[in-house]
Amino acid sequence: MDSGNLAWLMIATALVLLMTPGVAFFYGGLVKAKSVVSMMMMSFGGLALTAVLWVLYGFAMTAVDSPFAFAGNPFADLGLVNTIADDPTGELGVGAAFGATFAIITVALISGAIADRARFWPWMGFAGVWVTLVYFPVAAWVWGGGWIMELGAWMFDGAVEVIDYAGGTAVHINAGAAALALALVLGKRVGFQKGINKPHSVPLVMLGATLLWFGWFGFNAGLTPAPLGEDGNTALGLIIVNTMVCPAAAIIGWIVVEKLKDGKSTSVGAASGAVAGLVAITPACASIDPIWAILLGVVSGAVCALAVELKWKFGFDDSLDVVGVHLVGGMIGTLWIGFFATGTGLFMGGGVAQLVVQAIAAIAVLIYSFVVAYVIGIAIEKVFGFRVKNADEIAGVDTVVHGEEGYAMEAR
Repeated sequence: MDSGNLAWLMIATALVLLMTPGVAFFYGGLVKAKSVVSMMMMSFGGLALTAVLWVLYGFAMTAVDSPFAFAGNPFADLGLVNTIADDPTGELGVGAAFGATFAIITVALISGAIADRARFWPWMGFAGVWVTLVYFPVAAWVWGGGWIMELGAWMFDGAVEVIDYAGGTAVHINAGAAALALALVLGKRVGFQKGINKPHSVPLVMLGATLLWFGWFGFNAGLTPAPLGEDGNTALGLIIVNTMVCPAAAIIGWIVVEKLKDGKSTSVGAASGAVAGLVAITPACASIDPIWAILLGVVSGAVCALAVELKWKFGFDDSLDVVGVHLVGGMIGTLWIGFFATGTGLFMGGGVAQLVVQAIAAIAVLIYSFVVAYVIGIAIEKVFGFRVKNADEIAGVDTVVHGEEGYAMEAR
């Protein structure tokens, strides 16, 4: 790897790692004041555990020799010993760390669905098992030579391939499906109804969204195929432009829907719209022209603003709308490629093949993640208890679970 690219990949790794504290701020601001420590600790705890598991065996699991393999051999490079030993330039180690940050953020995203009512250590147990059985194998399927990566070759003789540049399936659909499963396992919060909780700190929400958008440039543009500034990197400028404009358009889509529906456009809606647009552009950032990225942003912002209302209709308590933003936004972005991918999209000179492989990949990951997450969640709930007691939920998860308060004010 060119030295400039290696330096950029190191920066991108730090940017993507920063996204998980960004999620902690974003989610932390959305919950009630007496749950903010619990909410942020689920992100930081998931970060710690996932990073360790990735180095121990996760990285080895994300590459397969055959598309028929479930995952790579977890014992093939225990503790990255072989990777580091065969890495005179540091490129392999940096690449492994970059991959870890994707696993970390995916786990953190799930936690928003069970805000205000989850116990910390059962959450940590879920995170460790889920990332092992779901994220690591799905990453292998999508990016590591697995069946999703080879789907187009099997079905259409290589005329198309599944496009998921930075994680529409492996990150967002994966996390959103698991979030839905856990929301069902833990059940509804006490007093579940519209307006049950208002964000306790809108500035924290806006700060978290800002950090996420900032880090997302590393998320989408971290890997560059050719030396920076030289021929062969034509997609890089496209990725940067799309990562800027799609969430910007999604803000507009979300706040317009808010205005039409509720009479007011909110700052929390603007922040949520930005995240919805970032989610949607993630798989498509290198494959669609900016005009279609703008349209994708408007559509994803508007649809996700409506989708977050589904929990009231169907009665599942997804506390912080992980399903409405990440599952729905991930599905929109992944399927959008089937219509608007340059050269292969249905409306861009291609046939239906691109849409078919995109849909198969998205639905397969959704079903697999949901089923496994549900089974893990039920097992933890039955054996250890996943949810806090109702009385503890009302009293405040922070003091009961962590013995801390987010805002301890001394009497003066």
